[in-house]
Amino acid sequence: MKLVGNLALAAFSVLAITACAKADDNALTPVVKGLPNSEALDAFTTVAEQSVNSVVSIKSFAAVRQRNSYYGQSDEFFSDPFFDFFFGSPRRRAPQQRRQQPKADTDDESQQQQLGLGSGVIISSDGYVVTNNHVIDGADRLEVTLNDNRSFNATVVGSDPSTDLALIKIDAEELPVLPMGDSDELRLGQWVLAVGNPFGLNSTVTAGIVSAKARSLSAATHGRPMGIESYIQTDAAVNPGNSGGALVNLAGELVGINTAIYSQTGNYAGYSFAIPTSIVKKIVADIKQFGTVQRAILGVEFTELTPKLAKEKNITAVNAGLYVARVVERSAAMEAGIKEGDVIVAINGHSTVSSAQLQEQINRYRPGDSITVTYVRDNKKYTVNATLYNTQGSTKVTKANDVSVLGCKFNELDEDTMRSLRISSGVEVSDISDGKAKEAGIKDGFIILTINNQRITSPEDVAKIAKSVIKSSDPDKVMFIIGIYPTGRKAYYVIDLAD
Repeated sequence: MKLVGNLALAAFSVLAITACAKADDNALTPVVKGLPNSEALDAFTTVAEQSVNSVVSIKSFAAVRQRNSYYGQSDEFFSDPFFDFFFGSPRRRAPQQRRQQPKADTDDESQQQQLGLGSGVIISSDGYVVTNNHVIDGADRLEVTLNDNRSFNATVVGSDPSTDLALIKIDAEELPVLPMGDSDELRLGQWVLAVGNPFGLNSTVTAGIVSAKARSLSAATHGRPMGIESYIQTDAAVNPGNSGGALVNLAGELVGINTAIYSQTGNYAGYSFAIPTSIVKKIVADIKQFGTVQRAILGVEFTELTPKLAKEKNITAVNAGLYVARVVERSAAMEAGIKEGDVIVAINGHSTVSSAQLQEQINRYRPGDSITVTYVRDNKKYTVNATLYNTQGSTKVTKANDVSVLGCKFNELDEDTMRSLRISSGVEVSDISDGKAKEAGIKDGFIILTINNQRITSPEDVAKIAKSVIKSSDPDKVMFIIGIYPTGRKAYYVIDLAD
């Protein structure tokens, strides 16, 4: 089977749900703790009717100039073998090369085309909506449609590609809110409902069971990370257009944001995956308070303990856990005294015998938070306190930077300039003020040729790369710039976007 993620109708997206059944003498009937079968059936109806009003449809639009890409993705995207895991097999045919379209005003709605269609969940009565990052990524305009057919343009409050979550805002009041539930309380086989907009069909409800918790998808993606590695797995029928939709328990509470499916075709084929609210709540709170996610790290490299590894290392006290292969310098783990060869088995008392479980636990905390780590050393169990740090090795709040932190303007080059310098592309830097470019030593008139080995042909290229670097989970958020001055002198600069 293949993994299909990013399933927003054009940039495909999906919805997950869960179900549980008990064999009766003649039929399958739902089992809900404390409720007779008839009341359990009524609970489905009540929750479905309430939930649809809190789930919205999200359309993304971008300027016509992006028409030379497929649903907003560059042609290079199709050459990536991982494409199959996101869009199914066989691959959808890449578009024919077209002549570059003239640039359009991104504020002119008549010059925009629809990129994709996904779902979102209203989490506050004053218009905050949580969805998947891939639903809104690359859009110049977002249109949110409520279940009562009212439509609003939305603004992006913040997004986090690492967890594939985004927070957007519409200008509306007294909206129906889906209360946030506790995904930790989900149990295998528990009934849940999925609400979203598959294939553009608004307010669609499906049901299924929780098939697994803390599910890692690395094996399905040949080790390539999917952002988070701790999903709720369900067997609900979900399809393109459901990304960002709600996974709801029978108490009418949001327990997950539906994100990906397994499929060979791009449509539902058996399993779907949702981001648990244990992660969603923290990411949303960070974006609202700081504008960006405050990501904490423990600072260990590890592998899951196997019988073979346990035998090699003479580990007999536990048969599952995370074997520490390396402790990162200046990390929380090092300060807590954790060493290579230890086996981590719990964080704050919660079992962490898989990488997905460890990631889910750490993703709940911010730099500066203190946790307890339980580990085994020399077949004896220990528990220590550890203060988590950010990727820079401190507890400072990470700021929400944008391209403006560069502190300069970027201009297209005219044909005469390119001819005289014997270059075929580039952008000119001008109006340098206080900012990252000035700190790096860049002067007015400098012409950027490449950034991080990517050829620069327009000011939009610079902005795109800078945003990508800022949003990346890589601790080294660096732009390595190669360019030339009008005198012909070549120059190299490094801009650190980490702070």
